[in-house]
Amino acid sequence: MTRVFAYCRVSTAGQTTDNQVQEIAAAGFQVQPTRVVAETISGSIAANERPGFRKLMDKLEAGDVLVVTKLDRLGRNAMDVRTTVEFLADMGVRVHCLALGGVDLTSPAGKMTMAVISAVAEFERDLLIERTQAGLARAKAEGKALGRPRVLTDAQESDVLQRLAGGQAIAAVARALNTSRATIMRVRDAQPA
Repeated sequence: MTRVFAYCRVSTAGQTTDNQVQEIAAAGFQVQPTRVVAETISGSIAANERPGFRKLMDKLEAGDVLVVTKLDRLGRNAMDVRTTVEFLADMGVRVHCLALGGVDLTSPAGKMTMAVISAVAEFERDLLIERTQAGLARAKAEGKALGRPRVLTDAQESDVLQRLAGGQAIAAVARALNTSRATIMRVRDAQPA
């Protein structure tokens, strides 16, 4: 008999997976409460690095079905989602996504859907990179300073070097200038040997 599992994920503690569980039940999937895996973790974390998802992977066997409400429950990155779905398919686990009409992502139609989604995601990523590079080039041509603003002024950096040369500890210098130890070490390490 086919076992059905549900993977429900939210990004923040203020959210709940209850709606996802209800949506899966409303779609006609009979999921026993012990087979619902819910966790609160960012979608930017790869699926195989999430504690709840790893526990789910330990439970799944060939012939099982995994249901998610949306692809972004498995990950925000299309490559991560595709890798996860392919791994599950290799295990013999079918993956159904309600947002895609309940299609089995491991079926031929599901594989085609995943290929289209991956192509669109790659296209969007390429457009984002292109727009970012054009924006940076424009800003640079306009003479704008790029990158993170400096934490310390030239005078403060000179003060840091004098204090360090005088034998003050990095932590003491950081406290005196109300900055981090890492900033003090960057100033120290930027000096020629």
